[in-house]
Amino acid sequence: MGTTRLTKVLMDGGSGLNILYASTLDKMGIPWSSLSPNKALFYGIILGNEVMPLRRIRLNVTFGQLDNFYKEPLTFKVVDFPSIYHGLLGRPCFAKFMVVPNYTYLKLKMLGPKGVITIEGTFEQAYYCE
Repeated sequence: MGTTRLTKVLMDGGSGLNILYASTLDKMGIPWSSLSPNKALFYGIILGNEVMPLRRIRLNVTFGQLDNFYKEPLTFKVVDFPSIYHGLLGRPCFAKFMVVPNYTYLKLKMLGPKGVITIEGTFEQAYYCE
């Protein structure tokens, strides 16, 4: 995202939003002045509670390698609560990139300019993040 490679991102096809955690934003060195106001609450992240995002930000997200990549801007809700992930990519990301997920094999596939881009997760990392 942006110019930073994030390795612990939850790809959640059941989520209706993209989330970036405030701690990740700080580690990326993005100034808070570049964020836009946000007034919409959302539910389902913290059990039984509503969440008011601090702000929102639009960042370029890139999948693939130098020889075959796909880049699109995505809007993220910035939240300030702890997580083992750097961020969460939900249905807005899946739709924008036309991602086909395979949760059993921890793979995402999408069409790039030079063929199919395959993003592979690892079972070790997935177990570590739970």
